[in-house]
Amino acid sequence: MAGGWWCAGVRWPGEVPELGWSRGGDRRVSVLAYGSGLGFRALGERHCVGARGNVCPLGAVVPGRSTGGRCAECARLDRAHSVAADTMVDDPRTYRVYLAWFGPGMVKVGITGEERGSARLREQGAVVFSWLGRGPLMAARRTEEVLRAALKVPDRIPYARKRAVRGRLPGREERAAEVAELYGRAERLEGRGWPESLERLPLEVVDQVALFGLDRAPAPVRSVRELVDGGVVAGRLVAAAGPDLHLAVDGVGVVVLDTRLITGWDLAAVPAEAVPAAAASAEAVPARTGPAGDGSAGAGATVAESDVRVPLIDIGGGAVQGGLF
Repeated sequence: MAGGWWCAGVRWPGEVPELGWSRGGDRRVSVLAYGSGLGFRALGERHCVGARGNVCPLGAVVPGRSTGGRCAECARLDRAHSVAADTMVDDPRTYRVYLAWFGPGMVKVGITGEERGSARLREQGAVVFSWLGRGPLMAARRTEEVLRAALKVPDRIPYARKRAVRGRLPGREERAAEVAELYGRAERLEGRGWPESLERLPLEVVDQVALFGLDRAPAPVRSVRELVDGGVVAGRLVAAAGPDLHLAVDGVGVVVLDTRLITGWDLAAVPAEAVPAAAASAEAVPARTGPAGDGSAGAGATVAESDVRVPLIDIGGGAVQGGLF
C-alpha cells in the first residue's frame, strides 16, 4: 500500500454530505458543497477496510466492484454486530419504523435508531419518506416484517434501480401521494399483527429532492463500475444521494460515483495540469475535497478540470464503457 489517505465513503450526519478519510490512526472529514470540484487517482490495489473500526488482520485484497469493500471474514464480523442480524435482542434503545420512496413503485420499509434521526434515510438516498412508528427494537423489527408481508414491499432496493429513475422523478405531489397511500394501508393493520408496544406516529411526508440537489442537476447518464490502478475520477459535484455523488464531467455528462466503490483504495490528488480534459463550467467553485491540510487525497484547491478514466456503465444497465479511456 502506498500509505496515502483512504476514503471511508459518504456520511450524512446532517443535511450536508461529508466524505470520511483515514490514514493509520488519523481520521478526518471533508464537507462537500454542490458546485465544487472533486478529483482523485486510485493507486495500487484495493484492500479490505476491516470491521467495526478494526484493521483487517489479513490485509486482504478485495474486488474493485465490491460495494462492501470487505473480505469474507471481516464482512461476517461486521454483519454479526449489526441490528439487521437480530443478535441485539436486549438493545434498550428506541427504534423507528419508516416508509422510504425512491421512485415510482419503489417503496421500502425499514427501521433505524431514533437517536440517529433521519440520517439513515439520507444514507440510503430516500427521495421521500415518512415515519410509521417508534418503540423497542424487537417490536420495530416485528412491525417491519408484518408490513413487508402485508403491503408487499421489500426491505431493500438495489442502487442500480434507484439511479435509473433519479433523473426523471415525478412532481412533488405525486411523490408524496404514493407514500401517503402506503401509510394509510399500514395504518389499517393496527390490531392485526402490529405490536402493541410500537407507538404509531402521524403521517409526515418529508421530501429530500432539494436536499440532494436533484432538482437542479442534469440527469445522470453513466455510473462508475469500478476503480482500477491509475484510474482517475474528477468532476464538479452537482448532486448527492445516499452513497452516490453526481459529478458533471466534460464530454461525458453527469457520472454517478458510488463512494462504496472507493473505500479501501489509496487515493492521490489529481493536479489540474495532469488532467487533459477541458476546463469545467465557469460557475464551478474550486474547493478542496480531500483531508484538510493534506494534498495526498481529494481535489486540490486549484482543480478546475474534469476527467473520468475508469470503466463506466450506462445508467439503467446499458452497454459498458470498456477499460480506461
